[in-house]
Amino acid sequence: MLGLDTATDTELWDYARDNDYFIVSKDTDFRNHSVIHGYPPKVIWIRIGNCMTRAVEQILRKHYAEIVEFSKDANTGLFVLR
Repeated sequence: MLGLDTATDTELWDYARDNDYFIVSKDTDFRNHSVIHGYPPKVIWIRIGNCMTRAVEQILRKHYAEIVEFSKDANTGLFVLR
């Protein structure tokens, strides 16, 4: 167990950076961190209101091709989905 369920935002950020992961969040905290500190890690910010996990899954699936392109773009660290 990694213990990330109780990790701070900074600990999550560092873990994602150190392990080449993206951060996917509906929260502005990671978006703000990305704008201020740059990347890695890359951040996918999902701008939808309160919803079920299924809705988040659907938006990620709908934009899969764009997410793949974002992952390859060395000049971009923040991707916003609506």
